[in-house]
Amino acid sequence: MPAARKTPCVIFTFSSTTEAIHMEKAAHKWKYAGRMIPVPSEIDAQCGLAWMAPVGKKNGLIRMAEQMKINVEGIYEGEW
Repeated sequence: MPAARKTPCVIFTFSSTTEAIHMEKAAHKWKYAGRMIPVPSEIDAQCGLAWMAPVGKKNGLIRMAEQMKINVEGIYEGEW
């Protein structure tokens, strides 16, 4: 069986589960594609949850997080 194909994504990490859930709710409200995932092992984060979205939505999600006062711990681009 071939390995799963990786796609370019942006991952937002948070210092708490509360912030991660706040991001998820805001992204759905603002109609941004994405989903909550466990933090990939390549990334070190305090909270075990992260928000993953298409890399092309990065800047919009950053603006949304700033406007909604969501505390983002880190932002990572890569293929997951």
